[in-house]
Amino acid sequence: MNKSQFYVVATPIGNMEDISQRALNILSEVDYIACEDTRVTKKLLDRYKIATKTFAYHKFNEKIEAQKIIDLLNDGKTIALVSDAGTPCVCDPGKILLKTLYENNIKIEAIAGACAVSTFLSLVPRDDEQFVFVGFLEKTYSKQHEIFEKYKSMDIVFYESPNRLLKTLENIKNSRGQNTKIAVGRELTKIHEEIVVDDVDNVIEYYTNNQPKGEIVGMIYKKEEKYTDNSEVLNYAQKLLNQGFSKKDVIKILVTLFDVNKNDLYKELT
Repeated sequence: MNKSQFYVVATPIGNMEDISQRALNILSEVDYIACEDTRVTKKLLDRYKIATKTFAYHKFNEKIEAQKIIDLLNDGKTIALVSDAGTPCVCDPGKILLKTLYENNIKIEAIAGACAVSTFLSLVPRDDEQFVFVGFLEKTYSKQHEIFEKYKSMDIVFYESPNRLLKTLENIKNSRGQNTKIAVGRELTKIHEEIVVDDVDNVIEYYTNNQPKGEIVGMIYKKEEKYTDNSEVLNYAQKLLNQGFSKKDVIKILVTLFDVNKNDLYKELT
């Protein structure tokens, strides 16, 4: 192994056996391992009897530790970067460090391996290869709605915490409609791995009755534009209003029957 090199090493996202021999070799041979959480990484290192020195590198100390890493590399040391699970720099610490390494003309080598996004996409049905990954979603409905609309023509892949999943699913329902198709992956590669693919209303019902736990990856299927001209839908709306239905009930009926956005329809009828 060449000296003064930096390695970005993917680690398992759940099953400890999902690590390459090359990754184990690198983690054994480098001088230091920079870890998102040294306690988490220690479990992996102990499993494979690796005694390499570790130090913490996380989102709260990125700038300070980046310079420390540069100094170590300039002294001829070799360092590997790992996150708690999966591929570093994908929704994990490392972006600031990589920028600093490039600025200092330090060679970076990636040791490929597990990633929750690619694992999830290999388990769910899709019509084409296009998708957008947005990381952890914003928490407010307005911010989420902006993302859902911006990428409505593509499958949207996102991370979410189990305690926020139901709220996010409700936001998807309110933004896209109750018939929006959703896929949710939970505890990937672990004993209790679970994939749920259904309309968002049914997924909400499922996780209302089965409290979600563990790491979660989700996907909103792209919006199928069945009606490019809303005039037909508005004609139906007017007929229902003339029959005495309330605006609220009209919107609920039309959103159920047609692929139209509830908020857009509400604006059209005001």
